[in-house]
Amino acid sequence: MADTTTPADVRPSGPAVDGGSSRRNARRAGGPPFRKPRWPRAYAFALVTGALFLFSWIGQFVFQAAVESNEASQHGQSFAWADFLPQFLASTFENWQSEFLQLIWQAAGLALFYYWGSSQSRESDERIEAKLDALLRERDLDPENP
Repeated sequence: MADTTTPADVRPSGPAVDGGSSRRNARRAGGPPFRKPRWPRAYAFALVTGALFLFSWIGQFVFQAAVESNEASQHGQSFAWADFLPQFLASTFENWQSEFLQLIWQAAGLALFYYWGSSQSRESDERIEAKLDALLRERDLDPENP
């Protein structure tokens, strides 16, 4: 007997129509998960980096205040916040200039040159294609006719 379905009878599948069962089936079949990780897990690197930064900055503040207090007492003077805070901020900006700006330039410069396609920072297209062709042949697929 011939198939008597009309295009109006054919129902498309997908997350908008079947409530996401295609996604669930893909996940069960070993496909990649499509849900976004929770906020702390998604930003864990930034949170740890921020915590280490605050810890080191507070440590710098405490130890520099102790040194300034000891120097003031050795000279028979009292500790003055008005003298300490500009010195602390100057040393903080010196550290940022010498360390963070160099690191930021290295990371941003590398990303920029990689984006521009610098010969030092990317593989040639031919080499990448050769690697993909080798992987396809390894899985008994024809690289010329995928």
